[in-house]
Amino acid sequence: MSKISTALTIGQVAETIGVSTHTLRYYEQAGLIREVGRTQAGHRLYSPADLDWLRFVMRLKATGMPIAGMQAFAALRAQGQPTMGARRDQLVAHRDAVLGRIAELQSNLGAIVDKIAYYEAAARNGGADEPTRQGDAAASLSHSDKDSTWTTHKTTATPGAGTS
Repeated sequence: MSKISTALTIGQVAETIGVSTHTLRYYEQAGLIREVGRTQAGHRLYSPADLDWLRFVMRLKATGMPIAGMQAFAALRAQGQPTMGARRDQLVAHRDAVLGRIAELQSNLGAIVDKIAYYEAAARNGGADEPTRQGDAAASLSHSDKDSTWTTHKTTATPGAGTS
């Protein structure tokens, strides 16, 4: 919930959310933001609820939800209470997609960490092309072979597991 209790101008909202005023206008045109209130002069005035919604939209964007997905969610939201189940289902599907990307990133990060360890070991051994690594079945591979094997590195990633 927003701590702001008064209406904000488009510039204030843009600064608060960290986007441009052009982006806010685009989001409004794209249907991501409900029509906001206006002053007598026609300037947009955003309510605290508008600001809360925009923060949520920015989280969806940050997690990689496409504009079309955000538009579908916003359209369901505009329909109110009867669409809560559909909105939950959409968020569950998006969460699962995000967890899949996290697992893939964790696997790729593991390969990078292994490659860094390989180069650090090589540096400790005076630049030798094949540093000795305990338990490394690939230790007999040439440097060139090692560079190509890191692309197929797999680690066991538990979706939702984080690090502190």
